[in-house]
Amino acid sequence: MLTPAETSGHVRPSQAEAEAAVRTLLLWAGDDPGREGLLDTPKRVAKSYLELFNGYRTDPVQLLQRSFEEVAGYDEMVVLRDIRLESHCEHHMVPIIGRAHVGYLPRGRVVGISKLARVVDAFSKRLQIQEKLTAQIANAINDVLDPIGVAVVVEAAHQCMTTRGVHKHGVTMVTSTMLGAFRDDHATRREFLSIINGRSGTFEG
Repeated sequence: MLTPAETSGHVRPSQAEAEAAVRTLLLWAGDDPGREGLLDTPKRVAKSYLELFNGYRTDPVQLLQRSFEEVAGYDEMVVLRDIRLESHCEHHMVPIIGRAHVGYLPRGRVVGISKLARVVDAFSKRLQIQEKLTAQIANAINDVLDPIGVAVVVEAAHQCMTTRGVHKHGVTMVTSTMLGAFRDDHATRREFLSIINGRSGTFEG
């Protein structure tokens, strides 16, 4: 799978170039990248980026390819709620922390539930806006599994809003994508929303 940078013809920088970029940012912030506490910071940051943005190297379609048809006639919705979500705002490159709730109505075949969580990770471990992230998760499941319907709700706190700018703490953004039966059938949508709302607890971004 090609990353967006590779698709647009850009060559991925080397480790040394990435570390040099971090040193430049440290200077820009007003610190000395040569002082003892920051000597290994460029290397650590470059390494952490591989983890924080490993979604660029994960193919969500491939994750969903293996499905199971032996479901004993099961035709009710499958819901995985409260999937921890960690992403980064593509405008300020600061964290987006929250939860995703994913549901689908199978059309004769199901996928392992860990794969649903991995699809959420594959799209969230990229530079994102929450609206696009929500749609990407739903569309991938819909395109590969061809279910009767897909529903995705994402609730998240954006540190671009809580730690900078307007500094509004405790604000949660909620986005949803409903496809197929979840969009067309009000009863199906209400059942899904009832399932994901039947919980307690909060998260801090």
